[in-house]
Amino acid sequence: MSLDSALQSLKRGEFVLLFDSAGRENEIDMVVAAEFVTPEHVARMRQHAGGLLCIAIENNFAASLDLQYMHEILADSSISNKEMIMGLAPYGDHPTFSLSVNHYQTYTGITDKDRALTINEMAKIYNVENKQKKFASSFKTPGHVPLLIASKGLLAARQGHTEMSVYLAQIAGLTPVTAICEMMDAETYTALSVDKAEKFAKQNGIPLIDGKELLEYAKVN
Repeated sequence: MSLDSALQSLKRGEFVLLFDSAGRENEIDMVVAAEFVTPEHVARMRQHAGGLLCIAIENNFAASLDLQYMHEILADSSISNKEMIMGLAPYGDHPTFSLSVNHYQTYTGITDKDRALTINEMAKIYNVENKQKKFASSFKTPGHVPLLIASKGLLAARQGHTEMSVYLAQIAGLTPVTAICEMMDAETYTALSVDKAEKFAKQNGIPLIDGKELLEYAKVN
């Protein structure tokens, strides 16, 4: 399917399937714009994807919230096991994990309703004047939804699902905050293959975008 169909799907608050590349994680994520997330979205990601449900946020937005990458936080901490801190992943990228959060109005934080609230409220902060103050007063950490910080320069700097999903939201004219979840295969106990993802996409009318198409659109080599 075309990139345009994916952007239209995001604008309607619907899912897009996003493949990074065979030379990287070789994974497909379910992606939806965080501003539209409902408990139904979370349930579908839990049932049909099954990976780790995260919130990806644009780099400048993360900076306005005074967020850091988790590997940087741990490197500056007093923990003695510094050798545990991940540098580069096996596929060559630095991790984008930051804090994991719950919205203060959640109970356990893990239910479909709770995670939908956390994701949706995170997107709302983007349009608040004093973002850091609102963030600090509205969220608690540790929580059940990891925050992922997109790299500065997005696809020119790193070509992961974090950057690709935020870039998709940007060019769709949406808040650059997304909910993403890796698609797993309960038959092979590995990541869902592209072939199976294409079949799922066709059966469910969900656009599947290859990262190569995004890189070409963004004019990134």
